[in-house]
Amino acid sequence: MKRPVKQLFFVILSLVFICSGFIGSSEILATEKDGHAEQNAVFKNGKDNNDLVQLQLLSITDLHGYLQPFNDKANGQIITTEGPLTVGGAAYLATHIKKLKDGHENSLLFSAGDDFSGWPFEIASHRDEPTIEFLNAINLDFSVAGNHEFDVSKEFLTNHMMQGKCFGVRDVDSCFTDSAGKKFKGADYDYLSANIRDENKGELVLKPYIIKKVSDGKGGKIPVGFIGLTTPTTVKGSTSFQDGTLINDPLVESANRYAKELQEKGVETIIAVVHEGGSTQSDSYDINGCVSPFGPIFDFAKEASPAIDAIISGHWHAKFNCSIDDPAGNPRPVIEGANHGRLLSEINLSIDPETKDVVRHLTAAINHPVTRDVPADKEIEKMVSYWVDRGQKRWAEPVAKLSGDITRARNANGESTLANLAADVHYEAGKKAANPAEFALTAASPLRGDLLYKKGTNPADSDGKILFGEQWQAHGYANPVLVVSLSGQQIKQILEEQWRKKADGTESFHPLAVSKNVSLRYDDSKPINNRIDPQHVMINGKPLDVNRSYRVAALAYLVIGADGYPTFTQYRDPVRVEGDYWAFLQYLKEQKVIEPPALNRVSLQ
Repeated sequence: MKRPVKQLFFVILSLVFICSGFIGSSEILATEKDGHAEQNAVFKNGKDNNDLVQLQLLSITDLHGYLQPFNDKANGQIITTEGPLTVGGAAYLATHIKKLKDGHENSLLFSAGDDFSGWPFEIASHRDEPTIEFLNAINLDFSVAGNHEFDVSKEFLTNHMMQGKCFGVRDVDSCFTDSAGKKFKGADYDYLSANIRDENKGELVLKPYIIKKVSDGKGGKIPVGFIGLTTPTTVKGSTSFQDGTLINDPLVESANRYAKELQEKGVETIIAVVHEGGSTQSDSYDINGCVSPFGPIFDFAKEASPAIDAIISGHWHAKFNCSIDDPAGNPRPVIEGANHGRLLSEINLSIDPETKDVVRHLTAAINHPVTRDVPADKEIEKMVSYWVDRGQKRWAEPVAKLSGDITRARNANGESTLANLAADVHYEAGKKAANPAEFALTAASPLRGDLLYKKGTNPADSDGKILFGEQWQAHGYANPVLVVSLSGQQIKQILEEQWRKKADGTESFHPLAVSKNVSLRYDDSKPINNRIDPQHVMINGKPLDVNRSYRVAALAYLVIGADGYPTFTQYRDPVRVEGDYWAFLQYLKEQKVIEPPALNRVSLQ
């Protein structure tokens, strides 16, 4: 290979994108895969841009079910070099996609992952099915599986979200009637992941890549390969926790394996769509900036096979438009388009119809703001309104009754009625595991709102009634209940970690709630790490045995150490049981009438 051209050829894109109805402030990222040798070969044979096949790639990332147009800074605004813009909303995103596709014979639309879980209530409470309906409606060609695609289970992704298989009661638990009056049918497109495997079978959970055929304008087809990759943080992430069920292969190793396989199949135009990200120092003010890039996606870009012509990333919710040299020294675009439908990324490729490969130096990339100065797509607007209305009805559904206030207010020993209730919920969920929980420990993080006896402002509410939306706001953050094994000595140490020494020498108290079958006494006159006597920790009527193993129910966020109890990370034999929102809902429905738990589980010795 001759010495590659390393310089980027930056050209203002304004005139290029005006014809599509957009004026961009970004630049053409011109990269050359095989240096002067490729460029000279193209033009020596009498070819110019008119002889090359043009392919438009449009992508979104980290939508998370944000179909409504929000107006807060985090979800409804983007900062550009020309100032802040109001952005987002599925109906506006659909319009921008149509405008950008106009005039392109070859155009593909895809997602870099985290289409769900959906954080908005109307999406999440309907099992993220509205997101799939939207992505079907805009004719998504494929999506990479992000970490959040595994927030429930691989079966939830492959069977329910992809194939439309129902569970529970139809239109109550799943397979909700969509905006067209039809039953949920699952995705019309594929999810990809070249590096997430079933731990027991050793097989990939999803397809590693997809090959799309694009017209060469002369009756022929050019194959284009897309490799999907998922962040390695998925397996032990707090919401996507699948330790013991899934394993992940390294990103670069997986990309290179399937790039080689694609080339062996005659595919030379290869794109990596990676749900792993990074950021730049220009992130806060330039959606197409690339000042001092950092993060795992840039490490990946420097190491992944030179056969890969472009890299589209996600996961970090960042905004950048970079060109990074591949291992052969040739630049290629690396782009990420924020989150929640605020940006739409576009890459335009020029492909030599003879070699079927990308002429790198003609590649153009840009992030477009999804502004609201265009007409909202009426079909999508109607769809979103339908789900917002269903969300309001879902919110008002009665779930259970309560006899008194259940709040986050702590007593001197760190107990609260909501914390105790949550611990009981986690214990009951954990008892459903094949090797069931013997008790539960719960931190403060999932406690988000009080359940009050007095009726709220919703017209459906009344004194002593718990509405669906009220319980949803009170507990949870899309975290799974796990059951793990810990030794009695480890449990003692976890309880000791409730007291921590601060930098200024003072103490802080971070109480853990225990389930109703546990009581304990502590001695705060003793030094930190020596306040728990195992003989004063009673589990099912017996003292804590430091020499035996216990099965403990807890949320994944607590188990992986994120709540600040490091000994929890020494867990063994994890089993995932149920998501926190749904475990809480099920417990309330089963109990029917909830009494505030007594604050007598923890006492001072």
